[in-house]
Amino acid sequence: MIAGERLRALREKLGFTLKDVEEASWRLVRDRNNPRYSLPQSGLSHIESKGIIPNIYKLEALGVIYGRAMSELLEWYGVGQHSDCAAKAPKTNLLTALEEQSCSLPLRLDPLFDKTKTSYIRRMIQEWGIRPIAALASLPQREFTYGYVGTEDYTLYPLILPGSFLQIDPKLTDIETGPWASDFERPIYFLETRDSYICGWCALVSSKEIQVQPHALSGLPARNYRLPNEIEIVGRVVGIAMKLRSAMRDLEQETVAIPVQT
Repeated sequence: MIAGERLRALREKLGFTLKDVEEASWRLVRDRNNPRYSLPQSGLSHIESKGIIPNIYKLEALGVIYGRAMSELLEWYGVGQHSDCAAKAPKTNLLTALEEQSCSLPLRLDPLFDKTKTSYIRRMIQEWGIRPIAALASLPQREFTYGYVGTEDYTLYPLILPGSFLQIDPKLTDIETGPWASDFERPIYFLETRDSYICGWCALVSSKEIQVQPHALSGLPARNYRLPNEIEIVGRVVGIAMKLRSAMRDLEQETVAIPVQT
């Protein structure tokens, strides 16, 4: 059944006529002071029977009138059907300035998100959900920034796998010097260089220079940067969510969330 037919079936199931929906839409227009929410009878008929795709305002109006979630109606039109596509950017990204929501993970990003490049993204999360990092909701409620480790970023592999999501506290920018009992206790930092983002361990070389250190098993070299001309500290990683792929069952994935000591 196509989306228009489903909308008509839903309307008839609820007992609404085309006129009922039109009148309800005008009440929504008045309440929100926005004429784009109007649903004339002829327009709704075309949506239901002629395959006309409603704009975002009309679809929201239908959701309000029919008592259905916007995400459900969008899925009828093939929008928001979740896949791993948005989580396979090859480089590390920063997702920041997000409003607090009842859920934790960005499931769908703005179309301007470039999967091939590392970029600074503000207010570009279009939809949140509980997969795969629902456990981040249990972390302290503070002003956080969120990062994504690109699929080609192996800096802290195997401690942090490519494709992981990170929760970052931008208030924690001081480099700690240790010692630490294990790698799991060592603070992880999210940093911005002139042309990329890095997630790694840090060591102070001098008051104006730091060294970004990879995991020993990553096979990557340590890199020195001058502060603040060549690199800036975005914050410390306080939460990690990543998918673990079993070596024995290559096609089976399990989602876990791991808090990092702050």
